[in-house]
Amino acid sequence: MLERIRVPRIGLGRPRKKPDSLAADKAYSNGPCREYLRRRGIRHTIPEKSDSPAARLRKSSRGGRPPAFDEERYKKRNTVERAINKLKQSRAVATRYDKRGYVFLGTATVAALGIWLRT
Repeated sequence: MLERIRVPRIGLGRPRKKPDSLAADKAYSNGPCREYLRRRGIRHTIPEKSDSPAARLRKSSRGGRPPAFDEERYKKRNTVERAINKLKQSRAVATRYDKRGYVFLGTATVAALGIWLRT
């Protein structure tokens, strides 16, 4: 999942492979995902599923404490997701017919300019 991330550095050096933080939706609130992120030292904001507190209470003291959740960071994730959905209104961005990365970047930039000019 996160192994494919590569963030190039400015200048020399190999690309970064670990993000500073991650914001995800409820689908990723399971134990293995959270353990993986903790093991790699990645801060995460993932809301808890509605049935998780009841399951934790059934386990009593073995259930552990509820995971931390920062609502402000999660709101920012929602903003980014809505922006991506606006970009996908452009058919060329949504289908990604462009073969080369730099051509797709130009297509996404033109779509972003269109959104910016409409507002």
